[in-house]
Amino acid sequence: MAFLTPGAAGRGVPRAEINMIPLIDVMLVLLVIFMITAPMLTHAVKLDLPRASSQQKQPAPKVDISIAADGQRYWDGQAASTDEFEAQLVELGQKRPETELHLHADKLVRYEVIAEIMASASRAGLQRIGFITKAGTTP
Repeated sequence: MAFLTPGAAGRGVPRAEINMIPLIDVMLVLLVIFMITAPMLTHAVKLDLPRASSQQKQPAPKVDISIAADGQRYWDGQAASTDEFEAQLVELGQKRPETELHLHADKLVRYEVIAEIMASASRAGLQRIGFITKAGTTP
């Protein structure tokens, strides 16, 4: 912006100055905005992430547990009484607690039987249980 100097009204000599006040106002507003938003951008959630390794892990051993409609229990395809079954769970929990249990249950089995088996496995120290189902539509 050019203004005429007060003493040179008749001659029309412009002043060669820039008015810095609006520029300073804008810069101060931007500074305040950045000061307020910068702490929000650096907010982080602390997570304990797993570590990657190049070693190949051995697959965990698995045991197939089947429950027939009448409640009969099978350990890797062999019939087992309730006491034998409990003893095998305890023995497996002591020797190999990383073992996966694959639970196959007939659809007519009461949930109470499945819950008892899961509780027994938990007491034995086995934490990895998988439910095996057959793919298909339900009636």
